[in-house]
Amino acid sequence: MALHPHDLLKGYVEVSSLPMVYYKIDEAINRPNGSMADIGRIVSEDPGLTVRLLRLVNSAFYSFPSKIETITQALIVIGTKQLRDFVLATSIVNLFQGIPKDLVSMESFWHHSIACGLAAKTIAKYRRETNIEQFLIAGMVHDIGRLIMYKKIGDQSRSALIRCKTSGIPLFLAEQEIIGFDHAQMGRILLQTWNLPSSLEEAVAFHHHPLGASRYPVETAVVHIADIMVNGFRWGTSGERTVPPLKAEAWERIGLPVSVLPSILNDLRGQVNDVIHSILNGEQ
Repeated sequence: MALHPHDLLKGYVEVSSLPMVYYKIDEAINRPNGSMADIGRIVSEDPGLTVRLLRLVNSAFYSFPSKIETITQALIVIGTKQLRDFVLATSIVNLFQGIPKDLVSMESFWHHSIACGLAAKTIAKYRRETNIEQFLIAGMVHDIGRLIMYKKIGDQSRSALIRCKTSGIPLFLAEQEIIGFDHAQMGRILLQTWNLPSSLEEAVAFHHHPLGASRYPVETAVVHIADIMVNGFRWGTSGERTVPPLKAEAWERIGLPVSVLPSILNDLRGQVNDVIHSILNGEQ
């Protein structure tokens, strides 16, 4: 019987839901009478989250002119929805433990994922999108399905990695050939399980096939291009040994001139290490 992505989540309690702090903040933001003070109290209950948040708002990512020293100040700087996205990012990073090192280096995986998120956000900024934090999260989770596959079907995943290395085909094609589905399909199922926004789900599901996105074509095209950029510059890896092919229509869809690429890359070089440090490290 063929394996299905849903099969990999059965009994996987560690990732069946996101940490409670994320849901508490999301509920407080959506509550009509919710306040910034309520959200600040929720954040303050988690010392590690507090440290990471303060480190992030004082990084090159925001380039605020003076030091931010309190959660209240941080919320004013980044906003409540951006805070929720940051909590989502750090929550996801902390969920996955025990991935075999011969399959992937977790440091390299998150380096790639965070760099992709930053690339997506930077592209969105040049497009003058209103909610650019959403692009950051979409880029960060684009390969999340691969971690489930490494954890639950390590042998098949290892075979796909070997096939990618020896044949030179993109890893997602090797996954389809050997496992029967790829990490993008797996990621879509996981995001559905977490009940995350459908825009994230579609961007993850079609980041290798952006023309398949019907509801969120721009978000998907942005993540597609960001992934290729980050793979091209070898900013970490989720296991991929090639640079996946660029769909020319995706670049046309985002509507930016090629001349903006040097500016995008300069922006990224100034942010990547700071943001990775903020998200991956919980201690000062």
